[in-house]
Amino acid sequence: MIDVTADVLIIGGGLVGGPLACALAGSGVSAVVVDGETPQKQLTPEFDGRTSAVALASHRMLTLIGLWPDIQHYAAPIKQIRVSDGVSPLFLHYDHRELGTQPLGWIVENRALRQAGQLGMDRSELITRLAPCRITELERGAHGVTARLDDGGLVRAALAVAADGRSSKVRQDAGIELTRWDYGQTALVCTVAHSKPHHDTAQEHFLPAGPFAVLPLTGNRSSVVWTEKSHLAGPILAQSDRDFHRELQSRFGDYLGDLTLEGPRFSYPLSLQMAKNYTAKRLALIGDAAHGMHPVAGQGMNMGLRDVAALAESLVEAKRLGLDLGDGHILARYERWRRFDNLLMLGLTDTLVRLFSNDSGALKLARDLGMAAVNRTPPLKHFFMRHAMGLTGDLPRLLKGEAL
Repeated sequence: MIDVTADVLIIGGGLVGGPLACALAGSGVSAVVVDGETPQKQLTPEFDGRTSAVALASHRMLTLIGLWPDIQHYAAPIKQIRVSDGVSPLFLHYDHRELGTQPLGWIVENRALRQAGQLGMDRSELITRLAPCRITELERGAHGVTARLDDGGLVRAALAVAADGRSSKVRQDAGIELTRWDYGQTALVCTVAHSKPHHDTAQEHFLPAGPFAVLPLTGNRSSVVWTEKSHLAGPILAQSDRDFHRELQSRFGDYLGDLTLEGPRFSYPLSLQMAKNYTAKRLALIGDAAHGMHPVAGQGMNMGLRDVAALAESLVEAKRLGLDLGDGHILARYERWRRFDNLLMLGLTDTLVRLFSNDSGALKLARDLGMAAVNRTPPLKHFFMRHAMGLTGDLPRLLKGEAL
């Protein structure tokens, strides 16, 4: 039975919880990470079939906190992005060479990101990782937080951080309200091998039911995120491999040659949600516990890592000044820093979904002309490219490539 004290208690050691612990520990802030899942289970192909787009700014942070060397072997660079609207001849095309030599980002399988986070946490003497382990009671008092574990152990810290996902129990127990709506769409996710190279190009085709994205992976492989109306997703997912393959091939065309399904298929219902508050007494929310968005822009992971960078910077500065890490003023700074940026991205993704997920002739003409106009206006296109790379807005130091 453990009884441990640290600066910060992080509940959830996944895609954002692990990097937060590593960012804090790298600057002398100790952390206990409690995760309910078995670590080895999180690394299996069956646990999570998704990939994440890692923007250039996020890459900078992952490099600084020591996780990128464990990721890079599994990371496929995005050197071009092509966005099209159905069968329209008009399209939007991003090429990394217009801004320099760095890729626009990288596509990484989520299990590789989780593995890197686990390795990073295990390397640090300032991180205690408890998994599988669950918190049965979390008390947030005037002078700190105390968590009672399912084995009877105790964790004490100045601050608790909820990194436990969209259905965050910590957020619910804190009574933080949630704004949420369902898109009536489901993402069908799978990995395919193909006979022709993808040339490090991410493709997104907007169809009436939702976007169909083909994201480059290492080798001649791609991750497919096929958005479909929810009432049709189940029957499609239940098809035989042969019929599902036929459906995929009809959407791909022949630009990648012959396709072969690799591994299982997955489905994820799509919704938007936003916590009314990102903080409460001695509590901060990060990642999906604070906000969840449609994958249309591929920015969900990056927005979570921006939370990590902002919270880590706030806490490290407070530690160096000898301040209480759970102080309300520190948490208020974090919330102000992140709320507007997240609201902006949520609004953008929601607008894209509503604008493109239909077959209105008038809207189709307007969006096709809009994409063509952006494509022919370099300053505007370069702004959107920098936005996709995570280089706009009030960036924390880690995202600028500066150590804390």
